[in-house]
Amino acid sequence: MALLEVQNIRRRFGGLVALSEVSFAVEVGQIVSVIGPNGAGKTTLFNVITGMLRADEGSIRFRGEDVHGLAPHQIAQRGMSRTFQTLSLFPRMTVLENVMAGRHCRTRAGVCAAALRLAWQRAEERAIRDSALACLDRVGLGSAADAPVSSLSFGQRRMVELARALATEPGLLLLDEPASGLNTHETDELAALIGRIRDEGTTILLVEHDMSLVMEVSDHVLVLHYGTPIAAGPPAAIRNDPRVVSVYLGGDFADAAG
Repeated sequence: MALLEVQNIRRRFGGLVALSEVSFAVEVGQIVSVIGPNGAGKTTLFNVITGMLRADEGSIRFRGEDVHGLAPHQIAQRGMSRTFQTLSLFPRMTVLENVMAGRHCRTRAGVCAAALRLAWQRAEERAIRDSALACLDRVGLGSAADAPVSSLSFGQRRMVELARALATEPGLLLLDEPASGLNTHETDELAALIGRIRDEGTTILLVEHDMSLVMEVSDHVLVLHYGTPIAAGPPAAIRNDPRVVSVYLGGDFADAAG
């Protein structure tokens, strides 16, 4: 059984069809990438999978459970986490506090327990801190834990968001344009990090424009064009698919498809 199964997803915004008949699966331990030009529907697909948008048609199964229609926090509790194309951090908090926020879905303490400073709540808070520090170490930012997140470079803030997603203990991690705004060196480091995260047991679904990164890390690639899948397969096959070449180089898609 696949970890994630997406079947016949369709999503409209008024008269615009953003996604049409999108189907694919992600197996445990894979890195699967979704690519396509701007406006292809990649982020919309992520939003539908993670519960931020509801599909008009289709089904989404995660670990064998139908999660279509669940709220984002309910999906996160089941082991699916994501980053965002536009950074979504708390600028007045420290790096560590930002990552600790990612542990919310794995904690029990509420307002009353925190106010009363119960013994089990204090122990849970220490565990949250330790887990967040471990996630920062994984992305190479352990030494910056107490720094204001606003003091970091753009690339470092991307790593903070990734650490926060890892803090939820995801079985499936969705990365939305993680290389956006990174330089070549930072992108190379990101590729190595993505590989390590997979090797440590987290399956990855990736949306990315950097084709070098996609071809380096992916086991399987899905190509969207105006919300519709036009190709799927291993990176080598996608690289040489005439339909994909046509879409990216601006050729005649109809002729390539034929």
